[in-house]
Amino acid sequence: MDTLYKIMNIRRGEFAALGWAFGYFFCVLSSYYILRPIRDEMGIQGGVENLQWLFTATFIVMLMAVPLFGTAVARLPRDRLIPAVYLFFIVTIYLFFVFLHFEVGMSWAARAFFVWISVFNLFVVSIFWSFMVDVFSNEQAKRLFGVIAAGGSAGAIAGPALTVTLINWVGLANLLLVSIVFLCGALVCVARLAAWRRHAAKTDDGPRNSGKAAPIGGQALAGLVHAFRVPYLRGIAVYIVLYTAVSTFLYFTQANVVRDAFAEPEQRTTFFASIDLIVNGLTVLVQLFFTGRIVTRLGMAVALTTLPLLMMVGLLVLGSSPVLAVLALVQVTRRVVNYALTRPAREVLYTVVVPEDKYKTKNVTDTLVYRGGDALSAWLYAGLAAVGLSIGNILIAALPIALTWMISGWWLARRHDSMASTATVDDAEPITERQNRDSPL
Repeated sequence: MDTLYKIMNIRRGEFAALGWAFGYFFCVLSSYYILRPIRDEMGIQGGVENLQWLFTATFIVMLMAVPLFGTAVARLPRDRLIPAVYLFFIVTIYLFFVFLHFEVGMSWAARAFFVWISVFNLFVVSIFWSFMVDVFSNEQAKRLFGVIAAGGSAGAIAGPALTVTLINWVGLANLLLVSIVFLCGALVCVARLAAWRRHAAKTDDGPRNSGKAAPIGGQALAGLVHAFRVPYLRGIAVYIVLYTAVSTFLYFTQANVVRDAFAEPEQRTTFFASIDLIVNGLTVLVQLFFTGRIVTRLGMAVALTTLPLLMMVGLLVLGSSPVLAVLALVQVTRRVVNYALTRPAREVLYTVVVPEDKYKTKNVTDTLVYRGGDALSAWLYAGLAAVGLSIGNILIAALPIALTWMISGWWLARRHDSMASTATVDDAEPITERQNRDSPL
């Protein structure tokens, strides 16, 4: 056991919480990755030429959902908030199962499913990480978030593996019920982790104030205001928008290339699931043994700038040769580096802000800002295609976006390191005042 602690950079007293957090993320991403290949197939069934409308519809749904979530955060204790959100998604996924099972309005059901799952995945993952940055300190986050993220990657392996195995046996619709089972498992992990947090607070084994579960209070739209007013939080939003821009360009390229490469829906769904398996198999190895050491030893700047740099190379290569094999290589690289390195580092950024921003502002950035970036990028891609640019030229045109993304990552790393060295998580007023005095990005 001591050897395992040393290899994974875990300290005594953290193993139980780490195990439940690992299991929690495993269940969440297993649930989503069962649905992800179905969502991508539904996007193609709804028409590749309509993707920009689906991205816009997703953004509009986010506009409606964020104030509702902000109200829930303000009024519900955190230990009740998270189960309530997951129960809501369980009910909605079951309703989609009914529509798909009985093949009711399939064209519109496919589009609605694409939009709703695009909302679902960001909300459930954002809430997961909000809970994590609330439970673990900044120092713990740097060491443990890689291992915790590996739980998600393991789930992201189990999800598509189940999809590939079961799709021809139970059909698309019944896979939604399997997804619901995993969400129920996530609820069990939430309850156990909340219990650990309360126990840790009583015994002083956990981070300061980790036992607080009272409602956060404040205004429903506070997260939206902070995301644009506070320079540090605005910098995170800019980083997310630039990331989504590059990712959306690659997603549209993927939709076109895969549509032309495969004739049957089952072939396309299997391809998407196979890519998921490769990505998450590689990712989990890096997360378990390397992510924590990279972030703690090489620093946040390396963690936040590596992916943009690699995507500059990827855009050049794919732009020169937009074929299936090159697309698969670029997408695998993007997703492995993002899940294994960039995403855990992004979550560490929130360990130095106050609880209200950990839940409200983080959720606004992870959902509304993310999908807003998707929608804008989708229309930009569609506009460039409409004026006659080829797929290759559109990808080359995205290079300045990737460069700006890399610069924003470097800036954020500097600000995080400065705040972490001069403030504590619970020192709410000084942190807020210091953020407001910072020069904007």
